[in-house]
Order: sequence, then structure tokens, then C-alpha cells
Amino acid sequence: MSWLYTALLAVAVVLVAGAEWPRLGERFGIDSRRRRQRARRKASLRVVRDDEADEFAASVERDLANLPTIDDREHRSR
Repeated sequence: MSWLYTALLAVAVVLVAGAEWPRLGERFGIDSRRRRQRARRKASLRVVRDDEADEFAASVERDLANLPTIDDREHRSR
């Protein structure tokens, strides 16, 4: 291959990359990473149905009761 063909090939690659940059940016850019991460987080969520609501509420109450608390007198002395 001569240097002319190599240069033309390089120019063609640059032109194609430039023309396709908006599409490539959507797929490989920072915003796409955020969208993929959000989609992964959302995939692990689930909707609590009415028949599970009481069990869920009891679970939340247990979790709140187990949280550490700060005594007001202890908080004021600091």
C-alpha cells in the first residue's frame, strides 16, 4: 500500500467518525453511562402489592425501631 492509499483510508475513517459522532455519543457517551446505570438500579426495584403492604409496613417499622438514637441530654452536652 502506498502512502496515498493510507492517507485516503485515514481521511475516510475520520469522515465517517465525524458523520456518525452524534450517534456514537449517544451510545458511548457520559449520558449513556448514566442511563445504563439508572436502568440497572431500576431493574432491581419491585412494586409492593396490596397483599404485601402489611408485611412491608411492619418491616419498615422494625427497621425504624432498630435505628440508633441520640439522647437529647447527650446531644446538648456536646
